[in-house]
Amino acid sequence: MKKWLTALIFALITPLAMAATSVDVVQPYARAVPPGQTNSAIFMRLKNNSAVPISLINAKSGVAEAVELHTHTMDQGVMKMRQVSEIKIAGNGMTHLKPGGYHIMLIGLRQNLFEGQKISVKLYFSNGEMSVVELPVKKVMVGMKKMSH
Repeated sequence: MKKWLTALIFALITPLAMAATSVDVVQPYARAVPPGQTNSAIFMRLKNNSAVPISLINAKSGVAEAVELHTHTMDQGVMKMRQVSEIKIAGNGMTHLKPGGYHIMLIGLRQNLFEGQKISVKLYFSNGEMSVVELPVKKVMVGMKKMSH
């Protein structure tokens, strides 16, 4: 009986271990926004466990009408946000999605995002892998001035 149970547990755990993706999602979170605000952002670190560069190429979430990859750039002393087609993660490297840098925009929120909630996002990578990530909604203090979209 014990051998049978051990075999069953091994059979259940093995596919989960093999389903591991090449990219680890580290400390993901979404920005809490006041009720009625239509946009928010998701931040995280993406760690590439393979020697080959991989890019985040798309993201989807049921909490927003549109989900886009964005970055910030300086334009004549003004910080501007712009959409990008991919966010690169070097082989065996890490890319930080953070306020003022790369981030995932949630546009046209379908619900309010309050601190303490959890939401789900699907991340699509250039190597064909996809990760479903459950992440908390947190308050984020931003000290950036001269922000323009």
